[in-house]
Amino acid sequence: MSQAYDLSDDARLASALAGQAGQLLLSARALTTLTGKPLGGLGDAVGQGFLSHSLSALRPHDAVLSEEAADDKGRLGRSRVWVIDPLDGTREFSEGRDDWAIHVALCIDGHPTIGAVALPGLGVVLDTANPPPMPAAPEGLKILVSRSRPPEVASRAAEILGAELVGMGSAGAKVMAVVRGEAHAYVHAGGQYEWDSAAPVAVALAAGFHVSRLDGAPMVYNRRDTYMPDLIACRPELRDRLLAAVS
Repeated sequence: MSQAYDLSDDARLASALAGQAGQLLLSARALTTLTGKPLGGLGDAVGQGFLSHSLSALRPHDAVLSEEAADDKGRLGRSRVWVIDPLDGTREFSEGRDDWAIHVALCIDGHPTIGAVALPGLGVVLDTANPPPMPAAPEGLKILVSRSRPPEVASRAAEILGAELVGMGSAGAKVMAVVRGEAHAYVHAGGQYEWDSAAPVAVALAAGFHVSRLDGAPMVYNRRDTYMPDLIACRPELRDRLLAAVS
């Protein structure tokens, strides 16, 4: 069964859900005595419970793909699929850091159409309902990478471009740092999954940034295999140089 929804309502819903989930996670972290992995597990459970219940109630005819739930392959026959990560950066959340995020995206026919990324530690929600304006480029060319496993391809690109590599936590935090003007690009290789990037990609595209696979191919979602090997997100003026450097 399918039902028509207004995309502007979808965008507002994504933003509201991401923001509310973020506040719940901040409260959960403040009130518990758990630390380390148990704290991360609590965050995953709280975020998943809230988002799953909310989408089931408010968008009952849509499919949902989540990091924290079994993958219902019935989504493959659906046009509208919500792709969520209830807590992107579980490790960072459990360590009391700010570089973690909540991802809520709506992919329509595989395209990341609607998205919201909450950065609760910073008190910020970025979304496609009100895409942020393109900020001025920061001084000195900066490329963001995983703080735990920076890819070799990023190191090569940094050497070619004369850039500085900067480690950061969650994928959502890194893409939003580019969107917020804190860095020029984010380069990832070595594997992620659809929920790691769908919402950040939607927001970055809506804000006018370039996002693609390392070979320049577009990011496509709601596939049978949810593994996403790589991506780059960058300022549009850097696109050609960066794609050449990572090729």
